[in-house]
Amino acid sequence: MSDGSALTDLVIVSGLSGAGKSSAMQVFEDAGYFCVDNLPAEMIRSLADLFLHEGSKVERACVVSDLRGGEFFDALASVLDALGTAGIAHRVVYLSADEQTLLTRYKETRRRHPLAPHGSVVDGIRAEQRMLDPIRDRADVFIDTSGLSAAMLRRKVADELLAPAAPGKLAVTFQSFGHKHGPPRDADLAFDVRFLPNPHYEPGLRPLTGFDSRIVEYVARDGRLEELYSHLLPLLDYLLPQYVAEGKAHLVVAIGCTGGRHRSVAIAERLAAHYAGQGAYFVEAAHRDVERGSVRP
Repeated sequence: MSDGSALTDLVIVSGLSGAGKSSAMQVFEDAGYFCVDNLPAEMIRSLADLFLHEGSKVERACVVSDLRGGEFFDALASVLDALGTAGIAHRVVYLSADEQTLLTRYKETRRRHPLAPHGSVVDGIRAEQRMLDPIRDRADVFIDTSGLSAAMLRRKVADELLAPAAPGKLAVTFQSFGHKHGPPRDADLAFDVRFLPNPHYEPGLRPLTGFDSRIVEYVARDGRLEELYSHLLPLLDYLLPQYVAEGKAHLVVAIGCTGGRHRSVAIAERLAAHYAGQGAYFVEAAHRDVERGSVRP
């Protein structure tokens, strides 16, 4: 190993299958890191030594090592310990998600869990959690990706793990949610709109969602919706530039109603359209509970 080595940052990404490791790696790839996906654990030290050799032009590298590495994965914990003993600077990033989120992702992609190719996905998830406990214990950064879209995860990784770049546009997500399904994760601001008329109690409106103009008309019927906007928009007009000045990269504004299908969806859509039209921010509307995982950029 030579003092002329170029490697300044080695990131090792691991975690549960379906937790978003590939999306996380894309962030480092876009930032110019040398990236290797599905690298057997026992090859990590050899790769690090190669990059540390004088003449190597690789300054930053990211490797993903997980259960796809098969029997080699058993060695990951000892490899991580060996890197520390050898004084090789590195960061271990561990990605996880709650059981329901992982089940939903497997259902949507129709993938089989690597530990349960012919059995229950739940059994595979729980077995993997037990196997990964030693890696989780060694993690420098832990990220829970439950409730995050791929875009939101990438922004979170960039915000927390990459050096600040030149100031750019603030990415703003207006996220609707239903209080009965639990509080929103990673919300920076949260507004409760359950005081507005609830379409749920109208049989003809109940099957619809906040994307439908009939829902918007019903919620706005007594004037309180427009009164809400008369207060909320000036507040956001003040707050968003403050977050930009602070250097924040991503802001999540959560809007909550009872079930997350009607009022909160309509308001999140309205706010997203309003601020997207200004062109000052990257804007998306995400709807956690209207139909699980629905995202409307």
